[in-house]
Amino acid sequence: METDMKNEKIMLLLRSLLTGLIGGMLLGFFGALLYYFNFTEVAPKTYVLESWLTAEWVDSWKGDLFSVFAVGLLSILIAFVYYGLGKRMRTIWSGIGFGVLLWLLLFVLFQPLFTNIQKVGELSLDTIITTGTLFIIYGMFVGYSISYDYHDTQILHKNKTK
Repeated sequence: METDMKNEKIMLLLRSLLTGLIGGMLLGFFGALLYYFNFTEVAPKTYVLESWLTAEWVDSWKGDLFSVFAVGLLSILIAFVYYGLGKRMRTIWSGIGFGVLLWLLLFVLFQPLFTNIQKVGELSLDTIITTGTLFIIYGMFVGYSISYDYHDTQILHKNKTK
């Protein structure tokens, strides 16, 4: 019985990390797509690559592709944080709040690290709304998926022990 519970926790953690990878890659892909269609002034490669690299390939499709994968990998860490702090929350509002918190961290708190990106007050309203919405959807996806999986695993474990 104890081994089953340990295996369930490991599988839950691995599924959460996979959720983070997929969510991050979707965030990066849609962020690049929205940038390409001029809904936002900020592309994922702006944060991931252009702040530190000046290589020629950064401004090409290779830069976009690399940043999608890089955002996916960073998102694994973010999912791990949510797994540790928010997996017990049962509401979709926790995911929405998580997305808003991530947006604030990236665009307000960590903005000085990215010298090639304007401050929030200088960004267009379209960029703020588009990126905010994208982060809210990302937070809902990662947060609700991890919470749902956690609670589903708890119910399955309770049913097994009966």
